[in-house]
Amino acid sequence: MNGLIRPRGNRMIAGVCAGLGRRFGMSAGTVRLLFVLSCLLPGPQFVVYLVLWVMMPNEDRHLAGTR
Repeated sequence: MNGLIRPRGNRMIAGVCAGLGRRFGMSAGTVRLLFVLSCLLPGPQFVVYLVLWVMMPNEDRHLAGTR
């Protein structure tokens, strides 16, 4: 399971950072720190987070669909 999926565990808000960390082989804490630091720069970081929250499947639904 190496896709972009929001995991059930290790969530802070929606599991987006945990899912990105799992997908790219990084810890969720590192991805969260990078996201917070990126918020210091101008750009659509919050919009991207919201879009990923909506678009990334939840691990529960993904596992139910593969059975």
